[in-house]
Parts: sequence; structure tokens; C-alpha cells
Amino acid sequence: MDYPRAVPVAIFLLIAAITGLSVFAIENGEQQRERAELRERAQAVASALERRGGTTASYLRAGAAFFSSVPDVTRPEFDRFVSNLRVDSDYKGSEGIGWAARLRPSEVAQFQTDFAQASGGTIEVFPAVPEDQSQIVPVTFFRPDNERNRRAIGFDMYSDPVRRAAMDQSVRASGPIASGMLVLRQEGVGSAPGFIMYMPVFQDGRSPRRLKGFIYSPFNAAEFLSSALELETRGKKGLRLYDRDIAPGRLLAEIKPATVTGMTVEETVTVANHEFLLVVESARGNSLSKLSMLTLLFGILVAALLIVVARLLTRQAVEDRASLEWFQEQSSIRNVLTRELNHRVKNTLANVLSIISLTRRRAETLDEFADGLDGRIRALSATHDLLTQSEWGATPIRSLVEAELAPYAKNAEGILVLDGPDVELAPNDALSLGLAIHELATNAAKYGALSEAGGTVSVRWSLLSDDLAEIRWCEEGGPTVPQERSAGFGTNLIEKIVAHELRNPVELNFHPEGVTCTMVVPLRKPSDFAIRAGR
Repeated sequence: MDYPRAVPVAIFLLIAAITGLSVFAIENGEQQRERAELRERAQAVASALERRGGTTASYLRAGAAFFSSVPDVTRPEFDRFVSNLRVDSDYKGSEGIGWAARLRPSEVAQFQTDFAQASGGTIEVFPAVPEDQSQIVPVTFFRPDNERNRRAIGFDMYSDPVRRAAMDQSVRASGPIASGMLVLRQEGVGSAPGFIMYMPVFQDGRSPRRLKGFIYSPFNAAEFLSSALELETRGKKGLRLYDRDIAPGRLLAEIKPATVTGMTVEETVTVANHEFLLVVESARGNSLSKLSMLTLLFGILVAALLIVVARLLTRQAVEDRASLEWFQEQSSIRNVLTRELNHRVKNTLANVLSIISLTRRRAETLDEFADGLDGRIRALSATHDLLTQSEWGATPIRSLVEAELAPYAKNAEGILVLDGPDVELAPNDALSLGLAIHELATNAAKYGALSEAGGTVSVRWSLLSDDLAEIRWCEEGGPTVPQERSAGFGTNLIEKIVAHELRNPVELNFHPEGVTCTMVVPLRKPSDFAIRAGR
């Protein structure tokens, strides 16, 4: 049969075009898959980095609560705190934990003398303090104690602008703050960069607050990034960590990919209120995949099968796209829930550490320690039950007070008076208030209005403003309250820890006719603390 000579060429070109389009679709799908894997990898590594930083921030918060309750931070106190953390063998990516006292220039000589008398060693504050510098913050103690870390002892961190900015910001925020990019003192000039996390420590009971110093933890950026890979090890991608943005001189650490491809995704990492930028690069080369090679060969040899293959690939591409969208949605939900759970656990552990530390110092016997700890943990548990019922949302003040006073309300009509409007508290504020009510109720049952017939306890609350509520505890009809008394654990917990957590002073009075306590609690909007809020 006659046919135009151009027909075979046209058929070949048609087959080539179809084959080329099929190969292009396959490669495009592989790139989308690779980019989705890069995004998931970046989120997983970022989450691991934030968990590492969050763990250290929890240690620093616990240290700040402990050191603020002691008159002076001595080497034995510091060593005991660090040993109780049980992190000497694994600092989770950090270089250790240190203490830096806050001094005025005129106090340097006395500081060096006191250090020598207390520890038997010497400390030299360096560099020389400029005349216009109002304070110095020398490294005083640092664990683990090794030759490398001893190089930082005596270094005035306030003399460095990057460290100074982070310390000033942490004082303003009263929380842990990570510094920008710097070279750690113990590493030496020209070494790999890192950063430092600072937590201010204030003297309890002083108004205005007096800054005692900083508990801090330095991080070598390369080790910090490598430590996150212990939690997230899938694939062999390239990783780069920048301070805030991608710019010359802002690179903190890098793990190079097996093959430089230029395909990258970026993910913001927030560690102690400081933003870092994580860049993940694909290690997949530019060569065609096996499926593309087979498609190309069979497309040239078998034109008839090309249509079937194209149809199958199209269907597969649609299914892959749907699977990827579902996977990304599930990954996003998992990451949000993981971060939320991590936040809740850190807050609870910080409260438990503070309760154990103060209960141990106040207890004289093991039974007294166990009974005191059992009651306070049960108070936390009761409040946790309420928070769980509300899915860690807002908790009514009335429900919280009723839960803590339930053991004293049975068969005792008229001795408990609860009055106030419908007001709800955020989870962390509810935990702090629950501890305070437990301590007041325990004291009243042992020594106060609930210890004998005829006594009454009233708990009344009212709104001071849209974002503040006042809660007043009042005991009447009980035994006469002795005026000569020593401050116990309950008093310290209410006046120091609870007041610190509620960010408002607590007025606790021991009048002869009965104990009164006035607390001011913040009222926050649900969007400030609800799960996945703002994400």
C-alpha cells in the first residue's frame, strides 16, 4: 500500500512526543514526591531541634526557680542542682549548664575574694570593664567541669554585644532567650559558631526585683544540629542552619548532601524565642529514574503499549497526589499535637521539680517528705483531671475550688462558702491556683478553721477588670492563729512559686482570728492557650 513517506516520521515523532511527555510526567511526580519528603524532613528536624531547645529551657526554668529561693548561689548548691538533673553524660546537644553572677564594677574585687574563700580556687574577671559599663556578668560556675569549659570561667559575658542583647531581652521577658550567632568562649577564636540560652534569676521577696544573675546553657551549633538527627534520621539529605535568614556570615552549621542538587526547602525553627532558619537540600541526582528509562525504551519499541502506560501513569499520578496531600495533613496534625504535648509536659515537670525541691528542704523525716509530696501531687492531679475534662481549655474557678475542697465538704454543710461570678482560667493559671487552694485547705484542716467545730472558710472571687480577677480566702471561727511562727513550705509555695506563675503578688496574712489570702489571677483569651491556636 502506498502511503506518504512522511507518515513513519510523523509516527516516530508522535511516539517520541508521547514518550517524552510520559517521562516528563514521571520526573515531575518524582520531584513533587521528593519536595514533599523534603518538607516533611524539614518539619521533623525542626521539631527535633525545638524539642532539644525546649528540654534545655525547662532545665533553666527549674534552675531559675530553685536559685531564686536561696540567698546565694554557691558551688555546692549549683552542683547539687546539676546532679539532680542527671544530665552530666548527655546535655542534649548543649555544652553544659552554667551560672553567671550579676555584679557591679565596684563588686569585682570582693567577688574574687569570696570565690577564693568558698572554693579554694581563684577566678579572674576578664576582659577589663569599660568605664561606661554599668554591670558585669562573669561566668562563675560551669558543668561539666573539664579543661575545655574552664577556659570560660571569669569571662564577662556582658562585655559582648550579642550576649548582652540576649541577656537584656531575657530580663525584660523574664524567660529563656537564645542569643544570636557567636563563637563560644571555650571554643576559642576562629572556631565553629554557636549560641547561648539565658534564663534570668531574680531574688525572691525583693521589690523591685533584684537580678541575681543568669543560669545559661551554651550550644555548639554543629553539635546541636547533629543531636537533632539522633531523633530524626530518615534519609541522607543536606542540612544547613542559619541565624534568622540566609545571608553571608549567618551560617551556623551545615551537613552537606551526598549530591548538590539545589532543590531546597526552608523551615523556621524557634528556640527560646529566637528564630533560626533550617534549609534542607535534596540529595537526589539529575539522572532519570529507572521508571523513566523503562518508559523511554518501551515507548520507542512498543507504540501500542504507550497509550496504556500513559493512562496508568496518569492514574498513578492522581493517586500519588491524593496520598501526598493526606500525608501532609496528617503530618501537620501530628507535629502540632507533639509540640502541644511537649509544652504541657515541660510545664508539669517544672512544677513537680520545684515542689520536690522545696518539700525536701522543709521535711525533717522521710515520712513527712512522702506525705507532703503525696498531697501536693494529688492537688496537681485533681486540677489535671479538670483540665483533661475541658480538653486543656478554660477551667471555671468554682469547679477548681470545689475539686480542691471536696474532701472537707462532705457532711459539713455551712462551713464552706463559695461565691463569685462565672470566671474561667487558662490551664497553667488553673494549676497554680489549685496548688495554692490545696495548701490553704491543708493548713486550715490541720491548724485553722477546718480543724474544729464552728469554723468556717469562705472563698470569694470578683472581677477587677476584663483581664484580672481577685480571689480571697478567709477563715473564721477557728483556733487563734499564733503570731510567732516560722514560714513553712506552704507559705513559700504560695508567696513565691504561685505568685511567680500568676505574675501577680499574693497577700497572705496570719491574723489572730484567722488566715486570709488574696490572689490576683490573669484572665486570658482562649486563643492565647488553646491547642493549635495561631498555628
